[in-house]
Amino acid sequence: MEFYRSSRRLQILGSVILLLFIHGAYSFYLPGVAPQDFEKGDELKVKVNKLTSIKTQLPYSYYSLPFCRPKKIVDSTENLGEVLRGDRIENAPYSFKMREAQMCNVLGRVTLDAKSAKAFKEKIDDEYRVNMILDNLPLVVPIERIDPGQGSPSVVYQLGYHVGLKGQYEGSKEQKYFMHNHLAFTVRYHRDMQTDAARIVGFEVKPYSVKHEYEGQWSEKTRLTTCDPHTKRLVVSSATPQEVENKKEIIFTYDVDFQASSCSTNHEVKWASRWDAYLLMSDNQIHWFSIVNSLMIVLFLSGMVAMIMLRTLYRDISRYNELETQEEAQEETGWKLVHGDVFRPPTNSDLLCVYVGTGVQCLGMVLVTMIFAMLGFLSPSNRGGLMTAMLLLWVFMGLFAGYASSRLYKMFKGTEWKRIAFRTAFLFPAVVSAIFFVLNALIWGQKSSGAVPFGTMFALIFLWFGISVPLVFVGAYLGFKKPPLDDPVKTNKIPRQIPEQAWYMNPVFSILIGGILPFGAVFIELFFILTSIWLNQFYYIFGFLFLVFVILMVTCAEITIVLCYFQLCSEDYLWWWRSYLTSGSSAVYLFLYAAFYFFTKLQITKLVSAMLYFGYMLIASYAFFVLTGTIGFYACLWFTRLIYSSVKID
Repeated sequence: MEFYRSSRRLQILGSVILLLFIHGAYSFYLPGVAPQDFEKGDELKVKVNKLTSIKTQLPYSYYSLPFCRPKKIVDSTENLGEVLRGDRIENAPYSFKMREAQMCNVLGRVTLDAKSAKAFKEKIDDEYRVNMILDNLPLVVPIERIDPGQGSPSVVYQLGYHVGLKGQYEGSKEQKYFMHNHLAFTVRYHRDMQTDAARIVGFEVKPYSVKHEYEGQWSEKTRLTTCDPHTKRLVVSSATPQEVENKKEIIFTYDVDFQASSCSTNHEVKWASRWDAYLLMSDNQIHWFSIVNSLMIVLFLSGMVAMIMLRTLYRDISRYNELETQEEAQEETGWKLVHGDVFRPPTNSDLLCVYVGTGVQCLGMVLVTMIFAMLGFLSPSNRGGLMTAMLLLWVFMGLFAGYASSRLYKMFKGTEWKRIAFRTAFLFPAVVSAIFFVLNALIWGQKSSGAVPFGTMFALIFLWFGISVPLVFVGAYLGFKKPPLDDPVKTNKIPRQIPEQAWYMNPVFSILIGGILPFGAVFIELFFILTSIWLNQFYYIFGFLFLVFVILMVTCAEITIVLCYFQLCSEDYLWWWRSYLTSGSSAVYLFLYAAFYFFTKLQITKLVSAMLYFGYMLIASYAFFVLTGTIGFYACLWFTRLIYSSVKID
């Protein structure tokens, strides 16, 4: 009876833990700003953001095109992450009054010249979208679609509206460019029944291309015959679209409608949940099924590997300890035979120390970032917050990088800890900075707002030299002061000759094979991450991403331990670098998958845009190599110290 009660408690506890994991997988978000109440008639400030295109990946400022401008353009304060993302948030000429509908408001008139017409055509060709913000909510275009197997249509949201479109007149084969010059805005709000104040919970638009007409000479009081609220001529379709050509006159107009959230949807949207519609990912059922399936396979393989390793090692250690009392002890074979060489410092040990320290820095940054993101502190409403947090965490994790590299360096009997600290502080950031500088120069050449200005460059250099480098030296000093780890066995003065290895134990082959399983743990999630980055979508299931990352760490550790065990059983004791490269080789598959994604999912045709994609993915793959390699190395270090301290050696 007592056993039954105990097992019942364990079942209940397991169910609770499982529910917490499932709830955490969805994560949640903190809105990032305090709610703002608007009374009827209050002014609403619309802001314009960058122009974006998934075909070029080059953002541009809104006013880089000859749109209508306010009397004075004011830039909003930007954080470091926003600048690096190319966000340029500026005031817009639109005038909204809370809960006061406006129809056919004339924004202004622009007459195109050859240069401005060409600029508009280029942006239409590259499918650029205009992004705007109202009360910290991005502008979206609602698109209805009918999912297979479901009768009722669902609404998906496209961030921003297209600058224009290409088309043909009926009966003509000539391609024409048309401008979206009339915008029908819909502001959704949630009203407090007691105070009558309202909060904004949605910001939508439907763009139209309309060739506006008017009578007489143009003036500020001119009424349009194509869009006049007095005669109830409102724009609901684009019968006569507005062409983009030299010397063409374009009149920009807009409507503003206000709708209570409970009137337009099946349920009432409150301010706290207004981001839910933006964070819903498409094909979420397939997404969850694929992720869970992948995790279950990896967990099953990891369990099998752990069970085999524990049983095999237990048998080996028992046999070796029994042989110590017999004459057969002199005929040692397998991994015990190389005990006198297994802790011999490797070639290029200094470089290994540097990479291990850098990997610790990456690991700390990723773990802390994911925890904060999972707790909701890095919500998408806090633009640039994720990138800013990652940069600052990278800088402050320099303390642990210096500590880890100097501890390993001292274990290798090194004495010049300052040299190791210097290389740890500069090697990885220098490589990344060199690639980043080249990519930034390419963006400058395209006159894109994504180019990092000199002031921000100076801030990045200050973070590196002023904070990160000193912290690396402090960490290295603290790590070098501590006594070194003693090897569990003595190292022979003369290195043992390594016998000829089987073909499957070839270093290159075994290293490349070892990287497949860690990559398999993340490649499905990687698809959604790449989609959010390069196809301008939100990604916000950090809870599940954290679980995937934990599985990645377990997989890296176990596959490296298994291959290291086989290597030692083959009397090959050169495991230091191979343990790092085995799990680190998953970065090769990451880069190959990025190339596959480029050719199958993206529509990039320009050389500069392709160079940007592969340049940034090269940086990501390099960081992934350092991260996974360090996890595998430490797992192997723990494993070898454990097994050689568990056997009796004369």
